[in-house]
Parts: sequence; structure tokens; C-alpha cells
Amino acid sequence: MAQIIVHPKIALTDEPLSIRVTGLLPNQMVVLQAKLTSEKGEIFYSQVFYKADESGEIDLQHAAALGGDYVGVHPMGLFWSLKPKKIASRLLKQDVINSPFLVQLSVHDSNIIFHESPGSLKASETVERWYSVPGVQRIQIKEGRIRGILFLPPGEGPFPGVIDLYGHIGGLIEFRASLLASRGFATLALAYFAYEDLPKTAEVVDIEYFEEAANFLLRHPKVLGPSIGIVSISQGAQVGLAMAVFLKQVAAIVCINGFFFSVGCIKYKNENIHSLNVFLERARINDLGLLEIRSVLGNPREEANKHALLPVERVQGHILFIVGEKDCNINSKAYAEQAMEQLRRHGKSNGTLLSYPGAGHLIEPPYSPLCLASRNPSILRPVLWGGETIPHAEAQEHSWKEILKFLRCHLSPASSNKL
Repeated sequence: MAQIIVHPKIALTDEPLSIRVTGLLPNQMVVLQAKLTSEKGEIFYSQVFYKADESGEIDLQHAAALGGDYVGVHPMGLFWSLKPKKIASRLLKQDVINSPFLVQLSVHDSNIIFHESPGSLKASETVERWYSVPGVQRIQIKEGRIRGILFLPPGEGPFPGVIDLYGHIGGLIEFRASLLASRGFATLALAYFAYEDLPKTAEVVDIEYFEEAANFLLRHPKVLGPSIGIVSISQGAQVGLAMAVFLKQVAAIVCINGFFFSVGCIKYKNENIHSLNVFLERARINDLGLLEIRSVLGNPREEANKHALLPVERVQGHILFIVGEKDCNINSKAYAEQAMEQLRRHGKSNGTLLSYPGAGHLIEPPYSPLCLASRNPSILRPVLWGGETIPHAEAQEHSWKEILKFLRCHLSPASSNKL
């Protein structure tokens, strides 16, 4: 009788699994499927053809997929190749403490082509993918102007402190912060617009709000000072980089597919950095009905946009730029390269650039499905983010390890913040 053997069945979502199928006929062709239902009731699924070996077994650590959602040896492919049944849906975990994503793995006869076909089910197993380890504390923060969620790792601490920033959709996204806490960082998922009583938009970014958040984090008895780190993506990376420019408390900043200039207005005390030129008329709808906005922003190398550049040479901490070369949202690689040039012109060596061919805009923790496009509450049409499934998955796995290593290196007690 066929059986799916998974180890471990219960794990953090950034942990790889061992998946084996036993009890098949020698050289039997089967379809392996994965299915996940989000908290919103949206279905994500993947399916791949495999051939058993002479002993009637399939070990995903070594066996090559022969077709379906991917081809080749990819032990975690069933997870990162999950795709939404409804186009332009993004998989976002909401309750990161009390419940996991449940992923049902199943084996079917190879004549089952479509994921919804009943077919001949040979075996199934359910695995739990968690976004926090037992003991992580989730604390709602509403102090002064600060709005967010603080995640504390298990134990007494003190722990390195990190602020986690997302971008374009506003509100509050918690899943990366809870994972960072599970990896030993006291992490503040910080909202800055479109949340509770905060501004509705991010047209004006007041760095004093983020300074208040940094000081709040550093005052916490379980946070290891004297500095903090930032993990940021998209528009949040613009904010995070501006924090690193103006605030001496920032020792390490991770910028994922962001820009190093102002879109809108960035202000700190008496300084104002006004917006790069924006050309909304350059936006286009592609053949799939997806909105492409990559060409909307002006060229930061042009004289007319020099006023919008962040003075990254003033950053005293360390910067890790992470970019996807198939980012269809912004020209993130060119922006990061220009920021690196600006650092070098000023004799600074505190920037590192990791560039991933085939990766799109939304580079998330490992084994997360590629989100090619999704809906934005403030935009009528789904926005194209880009990316190719396999290289995007490889980028997520590699970059997450680099992010954790970078933060541990520069937020440890022995690290030096000044350059």
C-alpha cells in the first residue's frame, strides 16, 4: 500500500522537509499533488509527475520530476510551486501564532491531470507549516504614534532588535516578523500608513515616526542595544534606507527590491527630500489584464531627479541590497547598482549587493510560492510583480540565509556600527 512519509510533519515554513513515497509498483508513474487553503478560503495547488524507482519508492531529495509544475530535482518544489486557483491572489498568513498553514500532500494515478479530478487516490498526508515557534510572544503596540506588533523570541534575552517594513499595500503584515522572532530577533512589524489612525497614504514619510519606533524598541528590556536592524521590501525599503541615512540607531539595513530615492516626500526635522518625477501615463495593461508600472518612475540618473536621491553615503551602518533581475514592478537592479556607485564615490564600502537572475519583486522567506501578480487595495487592476518560478524559489532560499547571517553579524555585541 502506498504511503507518504514526511519529516518533520510540523515545522517552520522556512524549514525544508524530507518527502518520500513508498509502496508503489516498480517504475510506476504517479502524480504528486500539494493543496493549501488560505485563511481567506483561496485554494493554492501544485502537481508534478514522478516515476518510482525499482523498489517502488520516490525520494524527492534525489528523484527528478518529469513534468507538471516543474522538472528536475527540487525537494521542496511542491511548496514553492503552489499557484492560486484564482488568478492574482497572494498567499499571506494572517494568524501567525495560533494556527499553521495545512498543506495536504497526495499521490494519484498518473492519468489524473487536473488538481480537482477525483481520480485514484493512493496516499495522502497533511503537514503543518508554522510562522512561529512555541513561546514566541505577539504584543500589540499602540504607544504614542507607534502602531505595530512586537514579536519576542522565547527566553529571557536580550535579543537583537529588528524593525520589519512592507510597502505598497500599507496596513500591517506580520508573517516575516514572526519568522524573524522565531530565529532569535525581537522584531517590530511596523505599520506606517493605511492602518488604524495612521495616515491613509505614504505620500509624506516622516522619519521622526520611525525614530520614535526605533527608540521604543531599544528601550525594551528584552532588546539588545545599542543599535537595531531593518528588514524592508519595495516601498518599505525606501523608508528603511531613509531611516539608515538619518538615524544613528540603525546598524544594519536589508533593502529588498526597493529604491534609494524619494517617491512622495521624505522629511526629517528640517530636511526634506522631494519626489522623483513620476509619469503615470507610462503605466500599461498587458495581454493578461495585469498592470505594468515598471516604467512609471523617472530616471534617477537624470539631472532633473538629483534632488530626489537619498544621501546613502551618510549611512553609518551596513546595507544589504537584494534584487530580482525579473522584477516587473521597478528597475530594482539598476537602482541598487546606482546606490552602490554613490557609496563608492564617497569612499564607503558598507554596501553589499545580491542580484538574482529570474527572481521577481516579491522575494519572501524560503518555500513561499511565487506571487507573479496580485491585487492592491488602492489600484483597480492586479499589479504585475514578475519572476520565474524556479530561480525565484532559489533566490528566496539563498537570500533568507544571507539576511539572517547579515543581521547576526552586524547586530551582535561585538559588531561595530560605525564606518
